[in-house]
Amino acid sequence: MQDKMAVLGTGAIGSSVGADLTKAGYDVMLIDQWPAHVEAMKANGLRVTMTDEDLHTAVNAIHICEVCTLAHRFDIVFLTAKSYDSCWMTEFIKPHLKPDGVLVSLQNSLNDEQIAPIIGPTRDVGCVVELSAEVFEPAKVKRNTTHSGTWFAVGELHGRITPRAEKLAKILSCVGKTDITTNIWGAKWTKLIANCMLQAPIGVLGLYEKEATDIPEVFDFCIQLGREAMAVGTTLGYTIEAIYGLSADEFRGSTDEVLKKNLRTLVSHMGKEARNSVLQDHLKGRYSEVDQLNGLIVEKGKAAGVPTPLNEAITALTRQIQIGELKPDRSNLELLKTLLAEARS
Repeated sequence: MQDKMAVLGTGAIGSSVGADLTKAGYDVMLIDQWPAHVEAMKANGLRVTMTDEDLHTAVNAIHICEVCTLAHRFDIVFLTAKSYDSCWMTEFIKPHLKPDGVLVSLQNSLNDEQIAPIIGPTRDVGCVVELSAEVFEPAKVKRNTTHSGTWFAVGELHGRITPRAEKLAKILSCVGKTDITTNIWGAKWTKLIANCMLQAPIGVLGLYEKEATDIPEVFDFCIQLGREAMAVGTTLGYTIEAIYGLSADEFRGSTDEVLKKNLRTLVSHMGKEARNSVLQDHLKGRYSEVDQLNGLIVEKGKAAGVPTPLNEAITALTRQIQIGELKPDRSNLELLKTLLAEARS
């Protein structure tokens, strides 16, 4: 019998994953809390536009309030919601997950730290995601990374390779390239560093992601954020893992060399007109994930005794945007330069 799957939280990433799983013939249900999005998917299917493909697929979509009417439970749930929704959504879907079912977090940050205690560590499989997409209209997604530029690393929390991890990697291979890692926590921390370098500062500046490496002052600021995140991770015992499908040799070098490779590789896969999720949230007037990214670095830095002044500052600037005291704009670069100068003094 075919596994019953769900994609829970079908924003830009979840919609991209759900469309590909559907196209590949999997029995997958797309669950979301945006009513207009769900209604549009029900009526007209889901359209995902890439630079090399225009995918229009009829999908099985339901409102989150309809889940209570389901007569079956899921074998696999891909959680693709915002990091701050992880706990309540895991609690929500827990009764609908089979006793031997598995939840896979296709999210930013270290959300498995909160997910595993809710459903049990044996039902939680980690995953690192490289997939950029945007959604501003119901059932219409602009996917910035093509299938060849999309990448996943699947890994058991205990670090052993299992048939279950291999199965999940095979399933996700219809969405992008997949690897299996024995160091999922290190891989997640490595991606967290990349997100801390890119998401918040680009969101504050209102730039396309590619401009993070094109503008020297921005690139410098991003690397400084990464240095702090790297120092926290090293102190806490995380081992940096090669991600994005790069080899271990390609990820070797000094701290700055690794940080620059991390950032440049991520940006190169996004395309020239990719807007990251934090900027998208600012444009929509929504709460972003920066508290779960740079804010998490600050929190863990305090616990580890490692100062993180730039991550703390960029988190505070983001909060100013979220309450309407500041707008995402290129002119904010002067603020970032001042913060960088203060950190170096």
